[in-house]
Amino acid sequence: MSAQIYFVSGIDTAIGKTFTTGFLAKIWNEQGIRTITQKLIQTGNVDISEDIEQHRAIMGCGLLPEDQQKLTMPEIFTYPASPHLAARLDGRAINFEQIQQATEQLAAGYDCILLEGAGGLMVPLTEEFLTIDYIQTHNYPVILVTSGRLGSINHTLLSLELLKLRGVQLYAIAFNHTDNSKDPLIAEDTIAYLKQYLQRDFADTTWVDIPALNLALSSHK
Repeated sequence: MSAQIYFVSGIDTAIGKTFTTGFLAKIWNEQGIRTITQKLIQTGNVDISEDIEQHRAIMGCGLLPEDQQKLTMPEIFTYPASPHLAARLDGRAINFEQIQQATEQLAAGYDCILLEGAGGLMVPLTEEFLTIDYIQTHNYPVILVTSGRLGSINHTLLSLELLKLRGVQLYAIAFNHTDNSKDPLIAEDTIAYLKQYLQRDFADTTWVDIPALNLALSSHK
């Protein structure tokens, strides 16, 4: 494989992984880094991944040929739940070999792949195999999405400690500013605290600011 693959995870569900993934793909493509997104496992959909559709909308393009070929959405389950439960309800196992083959095909034609997971690092993919296990198996550097919402410091530090424990590289913290308006004081303190923490324990990590959703879309049309 030739492309650099980054795994996009979050500190929790609904933290902004899909928006962050699409936004980074847009920015990196504008910088000349040929980037495509992939959804590891999509739940709650039939035939088409809504997360991939959102990526393309943010990137300002329609579905790509690789989307039509299902390379970017190799596994889709109908029930909106954790992958292990969604797969059980659909009565079929997750085909991890199919996912990996799709990633390899994408990697042959791009400089970078942003591989979006479901929920956080400890989300179960099967009864015995977690998202962090998949990341560790493939040695993917992680882009961890967090925000300034109340409680995010705790969830972020737990995620960082897990990455450290598993020996997984943290490539970047992507700070989603969409939640800032809920309590600007908490958001500002969260940014300061996390940056200080990273300087001490993850000095090589990149900090990426993800603008609030409405501002990002209006300024990058």
